[in-house]
Amino acid sequence: MKITIVMPTYNEAENLPQMAEALFSLPIDDLHLLVIDDNSRDGTGKIADDLVKKFPDRMAVIHREGKLGLGTAYIRGFRHLLAGDTDVIGQMDADFSHPPEKVGELIAALDDCDMSVGSRYVAGGSVDRDWPIWRKGLSAFANFYARTILRLPVGDTTGAFRLIKREALQKLPLERIRSNGYVFQVELLHLANKMGVTFKEVPIYFKDRELGTSKMSFKIQVEAAFRVWSLLWQYRDL
Repeated sequence: MKITIVMPTYNEAENLPQMAEALFSLPIDDLHLLVIDDNSRDGTGKIADDLVKKFPDRMAVIHREGKLGLGTAYIRGFRHLLAGDTDVIGQMDADFSHPPEKVGELIAALDDCDMSVGSRYVAGGSVDRDWPIWRKGLSAFANFYARTILRLPVGDTTGAFRLIKREALQKLPLERIRSNGYVFQVELLHLANKMGVTFKEVPIYFKDRELGTSKMSFKIQVEAAFRVWSLLWQYRDL
């Protein structure tokens, strides 16, 4: 079974080499990595090219001309992989907030579902213990908010640590997705649920990044709050 993780990057020069090494050191023979780099200013794209030379059979990179957004990066990666021979397609951040050692559990969970989700909000999962209480509350509320409005059967609706079977992803009309910020994760989950995809959550500890700079902002959070409501109308026909 060939598994390929799609990893969008923008200014992740400090994290990407360590993440590639961590993934390829796992006891998973057919695990691959596809980096989608948005013309990072810190040289992440060049680093990705060098890593491809180091891991020519396991890694590839797509370079885009600018910072075009998280959603379009994932869609580009999905379409690229669906045109190939990958059996399972994954999503993962480069900053180690998603523990690479959990990839094996996500793979195993696919025995019972179409999409496995690394979850902060299931028994055994948690967020960074050093987060202030307001940040923990905001994260928990954002997930409750999206889950309740869209009636999603998943506790962690905003996370980006997931694996989905090829045949399940092929069912999704990706051309209908409009979200391009972090709410993309919610929209993809909502669309998958509408199309009958089944889910299983795997508990993870979500650690805050130690290197690089977070791309999250208050503007992105406000956009996501309003966008959740529009998803009800957008997919009313499914």
